[in-house]
Amino acid sequence: MIRKAVIPAAGLGTRFLPATKSMPKEMLPIIDIPTIQYVVQEAVDSGIEDILIISGKGKRAIEDHFDRNVELESRLEEKEDLMWFNEMRRLADMANVHFVRQKEANGLGDAIYYARHHVGNEPFAVLLGDTIMDSVIPVTQQLMDTYEQYGGSVIAVEQVPADKVNRYGIVGGNALSDSIMELSTLVEKPAIDLAPSNLAIAGRYVLTPEIFSTIEQTPKGKNNEIQLTDSLLLLLKRENIYAHHIEGKRHDIGDKLDYLKTTVEFALKRKEFAVPFRQFLDELLANTNH
Repeated sequence: MIRKAVIPAAGLGTRFLPATKSMPKEMLPIIDIPTIQYVVQEAVDSGIEDILIISGKGKRAIEDHFDRNVELESRLEEKEDLMWFNEMRRLADMANVHFVRQKEANGLGDAIYYARHHVGNEPFAVLLGDTIMDSVIPVTQQLMDTYEQYGGSVIAVEQVPADKVNRYGIVGGNALSDSIMELSTLVEKPAIDLAPSNLAIAGRYVLTPEIFSTIEQTPKGKNNEIQLTDSLLLLLKRENIYAHHIEGKRHDIGDKLDYLKTTVEFALKRKEFAVPFRQFLDELLANTNH
């Protein structure tokens, strides 16, 4: 039922300056794979091959990454480096990737509004371009399954420490099962004593097309931007919205410390690095403790 995915990737990446002055934060690599490739792969693994990336000024590298590079392919073919030749071909053919540019940074709600002509009158998935999900079942697939069961927009959520709820969009509502909640409210970065729960919005959504009309009606909010959370609150007055407590781990690549942690975790899972890298870390920690 969900055939299209939208990946907002137009943010300025100010939390990762100076690296993001000229490089899109979505192209920051986890070892040798750009963040946004993991995001596109999640959509593909969920059965979605029609993907619209909302880019912005200075984001041309994202378009180049998913395009053919005939010169590189020819060089690899000449060298008989078939592994990388096939990988470059697979990368260019992994999905039907389209691009549209957000003309100015007006918030996540505004970025998603740019997808209205591509999406049309059908539900669609949204995957934030700077967030990697590490899960057995793709998180987007988890949300799609919930959408098929309940029929309304679905928001991925995760538990966060109670003293950190003021850093996130937080949801509240009535539990339908261990993992599903029917929402009654959404609050962007609430005061700790006013938070409706400790369930934070986690960068993945399945949205009905009605979201576009509520974005049109959403006034600018925090940071003078159109916040998706505010648009969802308006949508909640018209139709049911559900939260899905995800099975998996979210990695926020826009945060420098989380980026370092993610790189270490992923390196320890890579067959060619796991043993020597773990040995290096053990030796480093032992020397530090001395």
